Amino acid sequence: MKITFYGQNSLAIEVGGKHLIIDPFITGNDLSKDKVDINKLKADYILLTHAHQDHILDAEAIAKNTGATIVSNFEIANHYEEKGFDVHPMNHGGGWQFDFGYVKYVNAIHTSSFPDGSYGGQPGGFIIEGEHKNIYIAGDTALTMDMKLIPMQTKLDLAILPIGDNFTMGVDDAIIACDFIECDKVLGVHYDTFGYIEIDHEEAKKKFYDADKDLMLLDVGESIEL
Repeated sequence: MKITFYGQNSLAIEVGGKHLIIDPFITGNDLSKDKVDINKLKADYILLTHAHQDHILDAEAIAKNTGATIVSNFEIANHYEEKGFDVHPMNHGGGWQFDFGYVKYVNAIHTSSFPDGSYGGQPGGFIIEGEHKNIYIAGDTALTMDMKLIPMQTKLDLAILPIGDNFTMGVDDAIIACDFIECDKVLGVHYDTFGYIEIDHEEAKKKFYDADKDLMLLDVGESIEL
């Protein structure tokens, strides 16, 4: 499983011979727009955690370029299906065996609306169980006790957690989340994009290190392999 960071909560994941794009917000992100060409991205699926602009901005363009299937909650899937896109609707607690692995849509504590203010359903996160590795994409969320349910069913190899604070968990709550989900290897997301969520990278890494946990902060375009 190869994971590439494109800023904010945007990721590319290669798993099971398929290409996934998560929450594409690239052309509107000053940290990413000159480093990533969305017209060159490969995508078989686009997974959207919720409807906020900083998670869906480039979904339509990428889907048009690639023919990717958009996977999200029922309301978001319906929104894109009405526009003519291929979709796979999900809802909280439900899972589906895709051709790249098993995906479960799990709770997130946040809000969800499209840029025009219309209803975007309830926000969520994704558990992806690949052939060899399992990851948790938390999406935008507060720390929640629901996270304790995850390790009852899935042993995680990596957690992708928001750490920017203000709109989501901050570093301290993300450290607690690691204990809830029983995963100490974290890829940090949702930070530095706006003034409200700028963080001190070294301080964040030190807090994780002092808690015997590993926080990775990737540059835009940088990848890791599990």
